[in-house]
Amino acid sequence: QVQLVESGGGLVEAGGSLRLSCAASGRSVSSHVMGWFRQASGKEREFVAAISRGSGRTDYADSVKGRFTISRDNTKNTVYLQMNSLKHEDTAVYYCAASPVPVGFVLYTTGNRYDYWGQGTQVTVSS
Repeated sequence: QVQLVESGGGLVEAGGSLRLSCAASGRSVSSHVMGWFRQASGKEREFVAAISRGSGRTDYADSVKGRFTISRDNTKNTVYLQMNSLKHEDTAVYYCAASPVPVGFVLYTTGNRYDYWGQGTQVTVSS
């Protein structure tokens, strides 16, 4: 079993930056694809970013491309989401997710492919 705990959320003005962290415990996630999703109030959960187990591949939602960067440090069993140029519409609860994969190039952009989820961290961007 993998436990995921997100941190780093908070209140920020539009145009500002935040860095979210997702710390994994229970087992190493070095062989897992890792993803970030978000859910705004009254809306469905949506994909934000994903990173392959070896960091060789990343993918982003169109709405965050060029502003958000996903990275991972397998030595710390942690995944990050650097969010720059934040907009009001980025306001949401952000969730970290993980799923074991057999090879390094696999990426998942849909939530139903992920086995483990964190509790989420609130990001609020004031306009």
